[in-house]
Order: sequence, then C-alpha cells, then structure tokens
Amino acid sequence: YGPKDSDKRPSAAQLAGLDAVVIDLQDVGVRYWTFQTLTKYFLLAAAANEVEVIILDRPNPIGGTAVQGPVSTPGREDYTNPHSEPMRPGMTLGELASMFNAEERIGARLSVIRMTGWKRGDWFDDSGLLWINPSPNLRSLIQATAYGGTALLEGTNVNIKGPGEAPFLRFGAPWIKGMELAAYLNRRAIPGVSFLAVAYVPTGEKYYPFVGQRVEGVEIIIHDRTRLDAPALGVEAVAALWKLYGPTFQIEKVDRLLRNRLVLEQIKAGMDPRRIAAGWQADLKRFKARRARYLLY
Repeated sequence: YGPKDSDKRPSAAQLAGLDAVVIDLQDVGVRYWTFQTLTKYFLLAAAANEVEVIILDRPNPIGGTAVQGPVSTPGREDYTNPHSEPMRPGMTLGELASMFNAEERIGARLSVIRMTGWKRGDWFDDSGLLWINPSPNLRSLIQATAYGGTALLEGTNVNIKGPGEAPFLRFGAPWIKGMELAAYLNRRAIPGVSFLAVAYVPTGEKYYPFVGQRVEGVEIIIHDRTRLDAPALGVEAVAALWKLYGPTFQIEKVDRLLRNRLVLEQIKAGMDPRRIAAGWQADLKRFKARRARYLLY
C-alpha cells in the first residue's frame, strides 16, 4: 500500500484475504501530519472489510504532556484534519486511533501494542532511539518542535521548506523585510524563542515557493522547547505577516492546515495573538477531558 495522492484510502481489493493490517508509523505529534489520517482510513476500511488493525505504538517525539493550539472545527475533516482536535494533541498514534475508533463509532477491531519505557513527558531525544527522518523535510527533532506551528505557512506565498533550507525553522519571501520582521517578532517576546533576520536563495523543485530567488525572512532560534507553544508561535507568525504586509501575504491559504475559521478571522481583524490563544483554552479544556479516556501511558 502506498499513500499516494490518487489512492489514499485502502480499497477492499487491497485488504482482501488479510487477517490483519499492522501499522508501524512514526507520527510527529501534530494534527496535520497525515499519518493520523492514513491510520483513520485504515480503521474505516478494516471495519468495512472485517480485518483487524494492529498498531505498534511509537513515541510522540515532541512529548505527550503538552496539549496546545486551536481545536479544528468539527465537520471540516479532510486529509490534514482527520478529527476535531488541537494542532498539538499530546497523544501517541495508538491513543489517537483509539479515540478515532470510539468517537467516530468506526467499530474496527483495534489492538494497540503498547511501548515499554516511554513516559508522557519524554521527548524523542530522551528515548535513546535513532532519529530517522519521517519526511525529507523533517530532518531533526528541532524542526519537528517548530513544525506544530510554522507549518501553517505551508501552501502560502512564503518559503518554509526545501532541501537546502532549515525546514519549518526558517521562512522568507521576496516581499518580506527580514530586519523588520525579526524586530517585530522579537518585540512580541514569544516564550522559548527568538528570531534572526536572514537572507537566502531557496533550492529544490518548482513547488517550493521562490526557488532560485533571493528572499528575506527570519530564522527561529529555540532556546527552551518546554516553554514554547508552537501553535501559538504559528499564529504569531501569521499575524505578523498580515500586520506588516497585508494582502501581499496569502493569508486565506493558512486555513488549509489551521481548519478553524474563527481563529483566522480574528487574525485578519487584528486581534492580539495572545488574546486569540486565550480564546481557544475552553475548547482545549473540553478536548483534554475527552483525551483522558484514551491515554495509555
């Protein structure tokens, strides 16, 4: 089975004759990382075809304690939003699968093989395991730490990833003034991070914005990952680009991964990002109550 764009959902023919499907994927702890969606699609297909699903659980690389970010709007499920959950749900893939199976009444025969030795507060570098890139553009734990927020810029007219860059830690565009943006974001005093003005020439394929062009932007320096709220950082970055550059920035495309129109409209209206983040805490509290039923560690 290959998770290709034209064939994301396993078919009955692919499952024919199987007793079980074993899922062994390294999730990255972020809602729009599509391994969650692939797992849900297998649950749906397996339930329809009476095939068991066995998940070999793996660590959440950015820890299983922090639960952060706006909860995606129910009814807006798609390939980057498999379920109504925050950007950083603080769960393992096995726990999420149990949630999907129960809350969406999928009814799959699901077995989760638990890890031994992993604690909820562990980051991936506490595990002693070798980091293997889950994607060509996610090459380190530091990048995964920022990904839970800065990926909101993916798909807009901002360069955020590429083979020659520091994906999800650096972003830029020809219309950004790096010194201006870095100064603005540093004045925001976002916990755990600071910003360095940079200029670079993105490399890679044509689907990376501004390949071969000189761009200015910022690089994110993470000083304390335990203080960083990456989804709030992502909202800060979006709000800064909108405030400084207005409609030059394709802000509507942020909703592709944000999946929360209220938050997007608040950003567009100029609301302070800290006030926006305070507004989603009630939804987070309700999600945490749901989440507690499915925690395995």
